[in-house]
Amino acid sequence: MAPKVSQEHLEQRRADILAAAKKVFSRQGYTITTMKDIMEEAKVSRGGLYQYFSSKEDLYEALLNEEVSDTSLKLEDEESYWDLLLTYLFGEDRVPDNQMDPLAPSNLEFFITGRNDERRRKFGQQRYASGITLYANIFEAGQKSGEFSDRYDSETLARSLIAHIDGLALDHAILPASDLKLKEQSEMLVEFLKLALKID
Repeated sequence: MAPKVSQEHLEQRRADILAAAKKVFSRQGYTITTMKDIMEEAKVSRGGLYQYFSSKEDLYEALLNEEVSDTSLKLEDEESYWDLLLTYLFGEDRVPDNQMDPLAPSNLEFFITGRNDERRRKFGQQRYASGITLYANIFEAGQKSGEFSDRYDSETLARSLIAHIDGLALDHAILPASDLKLKEQSEMLVEFLKLALKID
């Protein structure tokens, strides 16, 4: 009789596979990465990998879902919606830098190569809608509190912000590192947001 494996062990093994997959996708991109590459990086058997993920697409969607799983905001508890916005944009230090999500080029590849695939297009639309909701909720809460100007609609602000982020991701995916100006462009974005929201 095979020994029972705890739920905690199964969840840890799944997390380890996702961490290994993120390394491979960051290094190689989405298209050329194979499930075999991920098996080797995660040091699992074929059966061990397919126990958790039925395909490369299924695995990549799980990675993307992990990124947006913590978007339930307790907006009423925030002292500063501006600080919250900067945290979502730049991390805990809230300061623009030259770092980009290492999966950004693979994310673009995933969605662009799958633009004619109904499942992937629907997944992309849902992900986009989640991003809009996240940022629009922050803008709206800041407007209701009086911290932000209500001159611009919160959804329009969110869409503009995401378009800027996606543009930076595209730059990161196709330009040589010496041509990138991620920090400078992000600093300019912050200044534009301050003007739009009337933040001192």
